[in-house]
Amino acid sequence: MVFQYHAKFNKRAGEQQLWTHENHAVELSTNNMIDTRLNYIHDNPARAGWVEQPEDYLYSSARNYADMESLIEIDRI
Repeated sequence: MVFQYHAKFNKRAGEQQLWTHENHAVELSTNNMIDTRLNYIHDNPARAGWVEQPEDYLYSSARNYADMESLIEIDRI
């Protein structure tokens, strides 16, 4: 039912839509803004209650920034 509800508001969706379109584009114009957004992304699994700490999430680049072994290869910013 929820998937059908969100599909009603997206003309490109079929009968159902798995995600909502509530994201907002933000220009990353300063290092502080980049750091803030990166921390927000890293904190999502912990806020959702999936892990205790952001670097505990196996598929997160937070592990790279904590100097832990990671499945993801990144270029640090």
